[in-house]
Amino acid sequence: MYESIYDRINDYGSVKISLASPNDIRSWSFGEVRKPETINYRTYRPEKDGLFCERIFGPERDWECTCGKYKGTKFKGIICDRCGVKVTHSRVRRKRMGHINLAAPVVHIWFFKAIPNRIGTLLAMKTADLEKIVYFQDYVVTDPGQSPLKLGQLLSEEEFREASNKYGSPPAGFKASMGAEAIRALLVNLDLNILSIELRQAIAKTNSKQKMKDLTKRLKIVNEANNSNNKPEWMVLEVVPVIPPDLRPLVLLERGNFATSDLNDLYRRIINR
Repeated sequence: MYESIYDRINDYGSVKISLASPNDIRSWSFGEVRKPETINYRTYRPEKDGLFCERIFGPERDWECTCGKYKGTKFKGIICDRCGVKVTHSRVRRKRMGHINLAAPVVHIWFFKAIPNRIGTLLAMKTADLEKIVYFQDYVVTDPGQSPLKLGQLLSEEEFREASNKYGSPPAGFKASMGAEAIRALLVNLDLNILSIELRQAIAKTNSKQKMKDLTKRLKIVNEANNSNNKPEWMVLEVVPVIPPDLRPLVLLERGNFATSDLNDLYRRIINR
């Protein structure tokens, strides 16, 4: 019996949600969105390298490239040497994704502000201390080197200057930074297998109920990350995926105004910043 494409799409047994690595996001993408513009308001055609770019997301018109050099199904699959648009069906604009490369890493708010605070739990750090690092208030030691400073120790601006003058920089000294880049460096240094063993040993030795509760909570998140093959540093974003344009449309109204999805404004802000 004939099985439609729709039936095959809906034939699944389960759905698994996991963290996406920067390489995963780039592999889904058909191109980098570099400009915050959506369409040209004179021609009503998408701006090149913008949020609705036809080269990235596919043509707006079936079997026709942007410049009009190739028209018709006989040119199916050809990439235009003028505009760079692949001749295909316009429905690909519901599937194709793009990406935005961030100028600086950003901590994902789901893992920073939510309860439980997964980043804070993994690093054994209080939310208040984490905020000081993320919002560029304090430095955090990411490599103590041969100095007496500890990994993950917070330093104020004045303490950082004093420590820099006293101990210098690696290899003899230490390394400290702030912002999402510092959080990422701490997460990269985590060895989940070793951390899991250390936490189990600490749980076996402790007699404090509160400490046991905290250690068990941390062990649970460590094991979840380890068993799912998710790397902790993926909670810090370096690349942002851009969903297909037909899922965040720009609609021309009767009065000549445009109605648009809030997502387009959010993407625009990311690119402008």
